[in-house]
Amino acid sequence: MQEIITSNDSSTVLNELITRRNYDSIFILTDENTEKHCLPFINKLSLLKDARIITIKANDDNKNIESLSNVWAELGNMGATRHSLLINLGGGMVTDLGGFAASTFKRGIQFINIPTTLLAMVDASVGGKTGINFNGLKNEVGVFNSANAVILDTTFLQTLDSQNIRSGYAEMLKHGLISDNQHWGELISFNLSEPDLHSLGKLISTSVKIKEDIVNSDPFETGIRKALNFGHTIGHALESLALENKKPVLHGYAVAWGTICELYLSYTKCNFPTDKMRQTAQFINYNFGPCGITCEDYEKLYAYMTHDKKNTAGQINFTLLTNIGDIRINQTASKEKIFEALDFLRDGQ
Repeated sequence: MQEIITSNDSSTVLNELITRRNYDSIFILTDENTEKHCLPFINKLSLLKDARIITIKANDDNKNIESLSNVWAELGNMGATRHSLLINLGGGMVTDLGGFAASTFKRGIQFINIPTTLLAMVDASVGGKTGINFNGLKNEVGVFNSANAVILDTTFLQTLDSQNIRSGYAEMLKHGLISDNQHWGELISFNLSEPDLHSLGKLISTSVKIKEDIVNSDPFETGIRKALNFGHTIGHALESLALENKKPVLHGYAVAWGTICELYLSYTKCNFPTDKMRQTAQFINYNFGPCGITCEDYEKLYAYMTHDKKNTAGQINFTLLTNIGDIRINQTASKEKIFEALDFLRDGQ
């Protein structure tokens, strides 16, 4: 079980974690942004004075086989062994790709995640999913393997712009929808335009606990962990289409728009309350803006959905809700209903 540590002093925590084991060498994976803005937070540690830095290009369109191959090559060229440690310092792209690289290099080396974005804190770095995008599809290749530890340091949120705060918040909103009315209510009442980081930190702790509890009960996604996919079947399709069009969108924005669609499917198929659907959709529309799709995109989006990893027996598989926290996994929807959900998304914008 991975250790999740919340602290505003990631250097001290990291120092304690490193001294527990006798690593023969330490490597730090960053992207171009986190090398500049986040590495100074931790590289003052004496234990890291000989650490080797591996830097990859930023943004999700670089979460690919080429970047992964470069990390493997750098680890090999700089003498990493099965007794080495890889510290993944960055957003979800870095923790996903770095976790996969560590899990497969020499059949697996130890790794620690230090997420530096809100999205990575509440989603990518926790739960043991690692991987890369491949063949135009999100997270198509990867493994389940948890980091030794995840350090959640909200100090890094000061380095983020409002778009990246919103991107992570979409996953928190999902956690609210699959948990309880109180947390959902807190989330849709939060002022995302002028976020108070202290208050946000409290919401993050609750959000991570919701995910942690679900992952611990179903680490390999055979049952209730599928609840964490709410908003993602259509969200991943929207994200993939944006990549195809060379107009990539942040993951959380796609998930937010996918959440509107899948709330509509929840309403039509599972009688999810209309008022809560509209309240949530209004919050998303106000804070995330229009997704910009047209009805000409529907067939392509549907085709992307047919490649979703959760599908079974040729059926597109959804997690839907009958109410806040009342989850129905392994649900299907007709093509007609999916297109109606996309209409509902467009009508609100």
